[in-house]
Amino acid sequence: MGRIAERTYHHGDLRRAVIDAALEAIRESGPTGWSLRELARRAGVSHAAPAHHFGDKAGVLTAVAAEGFALFADALEEAATEGPRETGLAYIRFALAHRPHFEVMFRPELYRLDDPELSAARERAGAVLAASGDALATDPARARAATIGAWTFAHGFAELWLSGALPESADGDPEEIARSVIEVLFGRNR
Repeated sequence: MGRIAERTYHHGDLRRAVIDAALEAIRESGPTGWSLRELARRAGVSHAAPAHHFGDKAGVLTAVAAEGFALFADALEEAATEGPRETGLAYIRFALAHRPHFEVMFRPELYRLDDPELSAARERAGAVLAASGDALATDPARARAATIGAWTFAHGFAELWLSGALPESADGDPEEIARSVIEVLFGRNR
């Protein structure tokens, strides 16, 4: 077989190559602005390979979301040992460092919610966020409200920063600014 046939039919890690191609495409065109054929071209595989391995675009986006939630849960779990403030900052750092994942993770209409790997990773991340909310609540009956409030802040801040809607996005330090907002909203000791 020639060089093209080798590249087309033999790939060391097709799954990783297609996910990486998807992350690149998402970075450039958003979570819906590309095709499986484009991913195949980017990954250097046959045009049918992504569909054969993932089924369809939703299958690729499910893999991206599952990977994103696993990385997200890892980051949150590591930060949670330092308290809710650091968990919120880890949320923002993750969004900024893993923008393509982040753009897919919170768009459940794009992927398969019943995927076991995705469900497990989402549950891990959700458990850390819930525990952080519990730590913020002065009254256990208000823990869910505290969780939603903290989550809304972290997610909203990340979205505003990524979109450039905050004037500080042009030349500010997102972590420094987020820390000051957290202090105003949640106090120094949280």
